[in-house]
Amino acid sequence: MIGTSELAVFAALAFVAAYVQTLTGFAFGLLLMGALALTDFVPLPEAAIVVSLLTLANAVMVLARGWRDIAVKPFLLSLAGALPMVAAGYGVLTLLAASSLSALRLILGFAIIVSSLQLIRRPSPLAQQSGGPAFLFFGALGGLMGGLFSTAGPPLVFQFYRQPLPHRVVRETLVAIFALNSVFRLGLVAAAGDWQHHALLWALAGLPAVLVSTYLARRWPPALSARTLRFAAFVLLLLSGVSLIAPVILGAVPARA
Repeated sequence: MIGTSELAVFAALAFVAAYVQTLTGFAFGLLLMGALALTDFVPLPEAAIVVSLLTLANAVMVLARGWRDIAVKPFLLSLAGALPMVAAGYGVLTLLAASSLSALRLILGFAIIVSSLQLIRRPSPLAQQSGGPAFLFFGALGGLMGGLFSTAGPPLVFQFYRQPLPHRVVRETLVAIFALNSVFRLGLVAAAGDWQHHALLWALAGLPAVLVSTYLARRWPPALSARTLRFAAFVLLLLSGVSLIAPVILGAVPARA
């Protein structure tokens, strides 16, 4: 039975993750997954379902008005690389969730730490748009992370923000890729019979917090420079990743789930 206090804490975590995402354009899934792994409120497979649901809800709101700005060719190429790897990543998650909790925490912690570096070191822009193989490759990396933890963002953010494309085109294209990755991943969960019955309750608890946080961050952003905000988000992610990895290295987390 999920208690009211647990739902309230989860809503607060979703609020913070959405606030950081709105201000920096990055890190919602990583922050929320890291926080849930640290609090142990939700098992990681169930947490990934919740993140997929919240990502999809956010995407519907964004794309309702912005779908015309999607860059079709990069979108399709990235999806072609991503979707098979979503299935592969989900298979790895299922295997590790049943056999090795420590390996799962190590992978998530390492992914968070590496991804946090994107907040303090932005990719250099390219003179011309990348070719198809590059979008396939980074789509595959994003798909693998999306299948594992429903956090497909880092490789795709790195790839798309280097492109000579308007910011709104990059944003809408990424949101569309994340949305379809989430739909595909949720379909895999349902087809495998792995749907967790509490996932929808967690998502419903987090959705109002995400909506309110997004509105507040857009309406009244803090009086801080973009560099300061990105550094603060980097510190949050770095601490989250280290906190996940350190107990495993020190032997404080059981090797098996």
